[in-house]
Amino acid sequence: MHIAIIGNGISGVTAARVLRQLSDSCQITVISAESDYFFSRTALMYVYMGHLRFQDTQPYETWFWKKNRITLKKAHIQSIDTAAKSLLCTTGERIPYDKLIIATGSKPNKFDWPGQNLQNVHGLYSLQDLEAMERGSAGLQRAVIVGGGLIGIEMAEMFHSRHIPVTLLVRESSFWNGTLPAEESAMINRHIREYGIDLRLNTELQEIVDDGTGKVAAVHTNTGERIDCGYVGLTVGVSPNIDFLQGSGIATKRGVLVNDYLQTNLPDVYAIGDCAELQNPAPDRRAIEPVWYTGRMMGETLAHNISGQTIAYQPGIWFNSAKFFDIEYQVYGTVPPQIPDDQSSMYWEHPDGNKSIRIVYAKATSVVLGFNLMGIRYRQEVCERWISEHTPLETVMQNLSLANFDPEFYDQYEPVLLEQYAQQTGKNLTLRKKRGLSGVIQFLGTISKRQ
Repeated sequence: MHIAIIGNGISGVTAARVLRQLSDSCQITVISAESDYFFSRTALMYVYMGHLRFQDTQPYETWFWKKNRITLKKAHIQSIDTAAKSLLCTTGERIPYDKLIIATGSKPNKFDWPGQNLQNVHGLYSLQDLEAMERGSAGLQRAVIVGGGLIGIEMAEMFHSRHIPVTLLVRESSFWNGTLPAEESAMINRHIREYGIDLRLNTELQEIVDDGTGKVAAVHTNTGERIDCGYVGLTVGVSPNIDFLQGSGIATKRGVLVNDYLQTNLPDVYAIGDCAELQNPAPDRRAIEPVWYTGRMMGETLAHNISGQTIAYQPGIWFNSAKFFDIEYQVYGTVPPQIPDDQSSMYWEHPDGNKSIRIVYAKATSVVLGFNLMGIRYRQEVCERWISEHTPLETVMQNLSLANFDPEFYDQYEPVLLEQYAQQTGKNLTLRKKRGLSGVIQFLGTISKRQ
């Protein structure tokens, strides 16, 4: 059986790796036009900043693929003939398959702005985007970044590391306020400006100006302002990379439509990762989730299904992490930007304005629903357990030390949170556990009893 996988990102490569673990007989081919080997996309910024070489972003040694008999093919798929079970490359070559996995990821969004196809206008998703950014940085006097998401802040930090002035255009009234509650969003606004980034809120891109040679000269905004620049970063989100599927008979909407087992509408055709759109997403989860860990989980799940071990895709408790310059961000569970009427939250912010903890809970039951952390690390396993077991807020507050993941010499903020809890509720609580790994292990139930 020949299994062809289009895409060598985390989803496709995980599927290939687990398939080989489960089956020694199948033939596996991973096809990508982007790069020879799988690499970590989140590490691209550190290549530009000089902290890593590109080869350092590759999780597996080059010998890994041959040893595991996974064929890597650098090619661009033009179309799919699902009736003949054949892939057509842009070179004219055809690749037959028995089972097909579509794992083509995302592409940066464009919104038909005048000038968006000029030289030095790019997103930050692919290796080619990084290479374009590197070329465009030579002699660059100013960069303009359009979009207030995670990729936008990464690009801003990249240019800043080379002392290139940056203007960041955000159409919203506050940075990432469609995801972050108001206090955390305001914190990031301040932090961005502390780094000298020219943050323009309530500002939209209207046009990218040609310098007369096909290169960027400036941008015009909806405020009527012209901002001179030599590079424009388009970071207004991503969308599934599925244009090549037109005419294939594979059902699509925003992404490739799949069921709980990651199957498409056609036999022997599957989709995973950023390009897959779940027909029945779990409660409080999106149909498309372009996140590293969901891509990995999809790859693992599909490998078992193809190998005959039927497993429904279950993403579990939502989590995500990012970095806003020096502020690390973590979220576990449900933390909406606007807390609904049937929920409440306990929010604490450090006097330095760069650290905060938010715990969201249900008003009726006091059951904890989610954690939002800025500049402070909590243990994922502990937070997920509290959420999955419907733990009351009071119990969580008394055991917060179990979640603390910061090094031993870092300040502890649990006592301050208990003081705030007392002020907010009138209840005086006492910490039951001190910070320490033994207590965490015991709580998670992983201690094996000694004979």
